[in-house]
Amino acid sequence: MTPTARALALITVATFALGAHAPARADAVTDWNARAAGFSVEGRIHPPHLATSMMASVQSAVFAATNAITKKYPASAMLDAAPGASVDAAVAAASRGVLVKYAPAAKEAIDRTYDAALASIADGAAKTAGIDVGERAAAAVLALRAGDLSLPADQYRPVTTAGTYVPTVTPLATVWPQRKPWLMSSAAQFRPGPPPDLSSTIWARDYNEIKAVGARNSTTRTAEQTAIAKFWEATGNPIYHSIVRSLADRPGRDITQNARLFAVVAQATDDALIAVMDAKYHYMFWRPLTAIRNGDIDGNDATERDPSWTPLIDTPMHPEYPCAHCILAGSVGAVLKAEIGSGVPGTLTSTNYLPGIAPRSWTSVDAMVDEVKNARIYDGVHYRNSTEVGAAMGRQIGELAAAKFSLGK
Repeated sequence: MTPTARALALITVATFALGAHAPARADAVTDWNARAAGFSVEGRIHPPHLATSMMASVQSAVFAATNAITKKYPASAMLDAAPGASVDAAVAAASRGVLVKYAPAAKEAIDRTYDAALASIADGAAKTAGIDVGERAAAAVLALRAGDLSLPADQYRPVTTAGTYVPTVTPLATVWPQRKPWLMSSAAQFRPGPPPDLSSTIWARDYNEIKAVGARNSTTRTAEQTAIAKFWEATGNPIYHSIVRSLADRPGRDITQNARLFAVVAQATDDALIAVMDAKYHYMFWRPLTAIRNGDIDGNDATERDPSWTPLIDTPMHPEYPCAHCILAGSVGAVLKAEIGSGVPGTLTSTNYLPGIAPRSWTSVDAMVDEVKNARIYDGVHYRNSTEVGAAMGRQIGELAAAKFSLGK
């Protein structure tokens, strides 16, 4: 078996849960998940979308190391652990090993966090063995995902004619469809059909809806809708992983179960970004800012041009269709439903790393996903059809991830 095949076997494990659940507590897995999510924002990762790949690699290494010690789920024998190895030390070492590779600019802060975590663990054979298995798990995942850290240079060619000015900010993540998925057979596995034809009633419906409710100076968007839009303006890992932590911290869950859940979520969301960028750059559909300022050229009499229309938030620098935030929400939602079913005991909650933004909560997984879909319309950056298609793509990817890890069993 090749090193890559061994690493892949090590990561894509799990069929059914064995043994009793441990009492609920703030465990090393959830603690390091929060730290990693923070470093994904603070680590000055370039390109920024690579932060999602980093989280997938961190959580995959953490799950592999944890499960090698607890042996809760069937797994490859390629990663073994000495009897009695410290799970907390393994989680810290696995996290640190991946983080410093993806976020070298934050190495000093990562090492301080790592040293503080190890200082709380008693010295001895268990600690040493835990560090060893964690470091080996990180090395295996980094070998598997080496291509993520050596992406080809962006070669996006702006559309223009010789001598004609066009905006000089290049789109984001143009090379993302070239990345190797964790779970999908290819970046295009879940590529949807095209966006609505510009002569269609769906296009006119979506155009006029976002023109009214998504404008910066909208008179139809409510205060609550604006709050929703502002919360979901942030699109990074901390939002979605904090939702997962609100589930992982509940009574009746144990550390290996949580390690598996975070790995599934992280792999699903990373694949979701690969899939959505594949579709975006395949279709190259225009954003509302472009469409509404050019409403007189779409051939649809039901779409009236507004020459000065501006969305509530700044438009992301990539094509519109489908909605990337929605595919992330859909993938996370599908994973959570596979883990806990359709009903949510209590509420799911999420914090936001943008200043002055209050946390939000939901009484069902579907309510969270629907809120994300609506938020991107209130933001003025996505049409309704695009949000629906994006969420559906995410659901397919989340269900694929859940099935491969036999989540909920």
